[in-house]
Amino acid sequence: MEFNLKSAEIFIPDSIPEADALSRTTHMAIGAHQDDLEIMAYDGILKCFQKGEKWFCGVVVTNGSGSPRDGLYADFSDSEMQIVRRKEQKKAAVVGDYGSQVFLDYPSSAVKDDSNQKPVQDLVKLLKAAKPEIIYTHNLADKHDTHVGVTLKVIAAIRSLHESERPRKLYGCEIWRDLDWMVDSDKVTFDISERENLQAALLGVFDSQISGGKRYDLATMGRRRANATYFASHATDITTGMAFAMDLTPLIEAPERDILEYTDAYVERLIEDIHDRISRMMEG
Repeated sequence: MEFNLKSAEIFIPDSIPEADALSRTTHMAIGAHQDDLEIMAYDGILKCFQKGEKWFCGVVVTNGSGSPRDGLYADFSDSEMQIVRRKEQKKAAVVGDYGSQVFLDYPSSAVKDDSNQKPVQDLVKLLKAAKPEIIYTHNLADKHDTHVGVTLKVIAAIRSLHESERPRKLYGCEIWRDLDWMVDSDKVTFDISERENLQAALLGVFDSQISGGKRYDLATMGRRRANATYFASHATDITTGMAFAMDLTPLIEAPERDILEYTDAYVERLIEDIHDRISRMMEG
């Protein structure tokens, strides 16, 4: 498959033909950076791990050249960091038993530029070949511009597809803003208790990020445990690991639906919930 950038690549851990590797996809995650998939889309990785009938396809949209670096990587240039980060992502694909791992290799500026449709074109081509049932991407309330830019490109790509080619579900997941703030009825919840060893291995592969002073491994596992414990205030824990997502499916089922209004509605329901609770307590 040819993408807009010659540096783009499709890595297939079990080395089967590219078309076969993509067409077997059931779950796909589309993230901005190397390691985003392992942080936000473990539900999809877990559902496909060692399952012959289900396959995970990871897609990294940017080249990751602007990441912080320290220690061993302190003097690495942007181009050297791109090589390291791609190598780490390939290691994760092997550890996680991915069906395929795609690198579109765009600079972050291309993702944040609404007029640049090349990432959308590549995503459309990929989606037509893979036909995933479920897609995980970043949530629209994320505080990282590149993450939100990727989500908007993903929505645009899916909306351009024929209705029969669109995925069944699109989930916006947690990274640079968790989704604990959403009212419980709005949360999509994923039980990700299983295989903590696999979770740790996937997160630990990204040494360049962890050594760079960001303990994403500890923070991600801690968030999953915190979500599980704090999800229900009047019930015992039903899981040891939980992730939340924003259901973005309505935005692809109705392509004319306004993205800003849809996102704002989540915040408005939170405000209503807070107001209602305080009002009841004051009246009591």
